[in-house]
Amino acid sequence: MKIVLATGNKGKLREFKQMCQDEVVAFSDLLGEFDIVEDGDTFAANALIKARTIYEKLGEEYLVISDDSGISLPVLDGAPGIYSARYAGVGVTDKDNLYKLIDAVKEKGLKSTPAYYTAAIAIVSKYGEYVVHGWMHGDVIDEARGDKGFGYDPMFIPAGMELTLGELDDDIKSKISHRGKALELAKPIIWMLKNK
Repeated sequence: MKIVLATGNKGKLREFKQMCQDEVVAFSDLLGEFDIVEDGDTFAANALIKARTIYEKLGEEYLVISDDSGISLPVLDGAPGIYSARYAGVGVTDKDNLYKLIDAVKEKGLKSTPAYYTAAIAIVSKYGEYVVHGWMHGDVIDEARGDKGFGYDPMFIPAGMELTLGELDDDIKSKISHRGKALELAKPIIWMLKNK
């Protein structure tokens, strides 16, 4: 059973390839580029929408993995949340989203405030559908530091650390990240489904 990742996000694809020992192929390598409308109201719902869409196009010999993730700030009533990828609008860059969130923190008069990342990983195959979650808690700051990672990484400091995700090496980040935690829960499911 071939494993396909239902994302066009190069940062996520790189992270999944680093974390998975199995060969992971981006859906666009098989089907070309196209947009999937993510109109669910939770991370899990959006991850399932993406995974189901790709699975329906590819068929039973594939196992499709999808993730939906984002950052939430209690001080902003949970925003950007499920809208993390389009917080600054449709068709914007990671930097546009990052600086809009930095501005929102500054508007509250804060240098730092609690935040958390959520990752929902959906797995869809002929044997059924599964969803697991991972979280990473910490604080966001009112500036961008570091050029590693992607998205909001340059402004997020994980709990117990002093460096942002944008400053941390990938091997450290993959051990503590929300996506890494969710993937650890997904791995036994993926192994079980591949070996049925």
